Amino acid sequence: MLIRPFVQHDLARLTELTIETFRPFYEDHFRPLVGEAVFANQHGNWRDDYREQVAGLHDPDRHKYVAVAETGDAVAGYVAWSVDPVRRNGTVTHLAVSAGHRRHHAGTALCEHAFGEMRALGAEVVEIGTGGDPFHAPARALYEKLGCTPLPVAVYYRRL
Repeated sequence: MLIRPFVQHDLARLTELTIETFRPFYEDHFRPLVGEAVFANQHGNWRDDYREQVAGLHDPDRHKYVAVAETGDAVAGYVAWSVDPVRRNGTVTHLAVSAGHRRHHAGTALCEHAFGEMRALGAEVVEIGTGGDPFHAPARALYEKLGCTPLPVAVYYRRL
């Protein structure tokens, strides 16, 4: 597996991968859990939200970076991160691995790559977050395997 810097040509594929990766969460977990009113309010346009977010992930002038994992000519996944040089803090903002490359250490390799890049940019601490629901259990296991400490958080929604 080759991990390389983002190039503009990657944008469409990374956007598609993000939507493919998180569709089961939004449609199969979050929507049924919170109901239509909360879903529509919070994430009703989640596909368009990702189209906008992914387009803005790589902006080195603003300390935002993306790395892409490839196997052959296929994209296995990507990681996006930012660094706050003043606070010496890094944040992994997005991690997506294609279904065919999950459980083959692509996520580990991408996170370790991002951690190394953040370290090289002066970060001393990294923040990486995910959901506490069953869909995100593999991400939680990965982050804990990487030595990250979980901070329990509860978010509640209610239709008014």
